[in-house]
Amino acid sequence: MNQTKFFLDEKDLPKQWYNILVDLPSPLKPPLHPVTHKPLGPDDLAPIFPMELIKQEMSPERWIDIPDQVLDIYKIWRPSPLYRALRLEKALDTPARIYYKYEGVSPAGSHKANTAVAQAYFNMKEGVKRISTETGAGQWGSALSLACNYFGIACKVFMVKVSFQQKPYRRSMIQAWGANVVASPSDETESGRAVLKENPDSPGSLGIAISEAVEVAAKNEDTKYSLGSVLNHVCMHQTIVGLEAKKQMEIAGDYPDILIGCVGGGSNFAGLCFPFYPDKFNGRSIRMVAVEPKTCPTLTKGPYAYDYGDIAGLTPLLAMNTLGHSFVPPPIHAGGLRYHGMSPIISKLVKEKLMEPLALNQLEVFDAAILFARTEAIIPAPESAHAIRAAIIEAEKAKLAGEKKVILFNLSGHGHFDMAGYDAFLAGKLKDATFADEQLKKTYDMLKDFPAAE
Repeated sequence: MNQTKFFLDEKDLPKQWYNILVDLPSPLKPPLHPVTHKPLGPDDLAPIFPMELIKQEMSPERWIDIPDQVLDIYKIWRPSPLYRALRLEKALDTPARIYYKYEGVSPAGSHKANTAVAQAYFNMKEGVKRISTETGAGQWGSALSLACNYFGIACKVFMVKVSFQQKPYRRSMIQAWGANVVASPSDETESGRAVLKENPDSPGSLGIAISEAVEVAAKNEDTKYSLGSVLNHVCMHQTIVGLEAKKQMEIAGDYPDILIGCVGGGSNFAGLCFPFYPDKFNGRSIRMVAVEPKTCPTLTKGPYAYDYGDIAGLTPLLAMNTLGHSFVPPPIHAGGLRYHGMSPIISKLVKEKLMEPLALNQLEVFDAAILFARTEAIIPAPESAHAIRAAIIEAEKAKLAGEKKVILFNLSGHGHFDMAGYDAFLAGKLKDATFADEQLKKTYDMLKDFPAAE
């Protein structure tokens, strides 16, 4: 087959999100109160989240209806296209068939808009006037500012400082859609001031920015907090990606042997892969590969334990793979993957060997991004390029084995606002950073007083 593009009609847009919690082999460990360490109830989360999202976070329903107003906005760019990467296959001289679901067609340029629109809608329905949030590379911040603009909600974004400096046009997008964005750590919160006092030159981290955003929500009655990854309801909103992809693979007459997504907190991997898990649970042979940077090896080196989602300990304790809530990763260009923790669902799937983690270096990721740009013509976000590199690795394995594997990955966003990283790479100035293994001792020491997750 020489067809390279597989589209769905608007009438084929999924009308429900898929909740994988119902189908997990065993239940997740409950989130714990940050102070008492007791299991959380809905009332504990009410100060920072609207009640509908709290219900979705704990829902026992397999399918959650997507509101009509959310669907109307989704239709601006959804269903998103699925492509077969024939030119990449030719360049690799592989018998594997490589497909990718392209989420860079959203107005914000990434998959993040899928949950941003949903979260802004549910906040609007409950009369919320302002939403505070964090953002790593700026993809989430721009998506939420876009969504808040649709629903007339003010938006406050704490952007990790190194990305604030590396990606000026991403912060310009955030401002263009009406949000207020500041570099984190900032002097606007107690959390930020505490970090700056200890390290005035801190590059920032998602853990720090989350602390600042949660603090703003907790201290202002008109403000709620919004998270762009990690939590169950966020991953669920993203499943529209995989639900569409299943239909498109049927049109292509193929079914994936291997699914791949990059992971920072886990939302784009979840979006593509979770809808395929019922087939895997029912015996279908599918490999799921989650790709992270070697500088922030949460899944490949972090222990499975209860930990805070932020540096200040304002968030609930979650059972997840973690490098410790005070860990500040090196300032790589894939800023959206610089997070110390991981989605509890994804952490559980790794623990039960229902998916495979893979860690990659920055230079090999950018090398794959350039090959993809020169074959498939899309310049990918550095985060998404981790999935491209993993797909290339699998295609090369298939060539050596002479196997016609079918590979599907999520190209979660374009890299049009990441060109400083490409400039550095093409000029030979980009370097591989390393993860210091002595950090793991600090991690275990930090977690020893928390309840055990095992």
